[in-house]
Amino acid sequence: MRLEIKDLHVHYGKIEAIKGVSVVVNQGEIVTLIGANGAGKTTMLKTISGLRPVSSGQIIFDGQDISKMPAHERVSLGLSQAPEGRGIFPGMTVLENLEMGKYNRKNRKHEMDEDLEKVYHLFPRLKERAFQAGGTLSGGEQQMLAIGRALMARPKVLLLDEPSMGLAPQMIANIFRIITEINKDGVTILLVEQNAQQALQRAHRAYILEIGHVVKEAKASDLLNDPAVREAYLGTGAHS
Repeated sequence: MRLEIKDLHVHYGKIEAIKGVSVVVNQGEIVTLIGANGAGKTTMLKTISGLRPVSSGQIIFDGQDISKMPAHERVSLGLSQAPEGRGIFPGMTVLENLEMGKYNRKNRKHEMDEDLEKVYHLFPRLKERAFQAGGTLSGGEQQMLAIGRALMARPKVLLLDEPSMGLAPQMIANIFRIITEINKDGVTILLVEQNAQQALQRAHRAYILEIGHVVKEAKASDLLNDPAVREAYLGTGAHS
């Protein structure tokens, strides 16, 4: 299993947001995209998941060109996203939100039950609040719910967009611990994250985006120790 983005170009009207980006995510990896606001990180994930059209270039997933494939078909293939801002259904219960993550699957009920138990194992808080409305959860709990819902689709690759945004430091540490656990359980992860320090500590490899271009690609540990990267993205109060 491999996700490969080749010379990707994406536009918003006449504005080119992604300008010839190439990224590879190998099976079992956590790969992170870091960069300043407006660098094109969220646009990349939206395009990979089918929410933005490709202007030119290719998205190859598991050997198949999915560049023109509708978003719901990409989910069926094994691409699932927890979006920026969480995007939960506030009027639905936690359990109903989680069940929405499996809408496209035709598995037997016992497999669905297994997956629900896995999500509850990762996020015990969600089990405690299973019948509570999603909109009444804290920000951290809503983030757990968004990731749990994405996992209910049994993804081969999980796309995570800013999972730590707006969370308290203790909750951020908890979310990243769980991301590592999900990866160790066999799920490949492509992560967009404002907290570059946490992202680089957890990822295997990283790409730095600037204004729609990849300007650097390396092992995450190398970037974590790169003085220029530390100054630009890891300084006190710095955000990626």
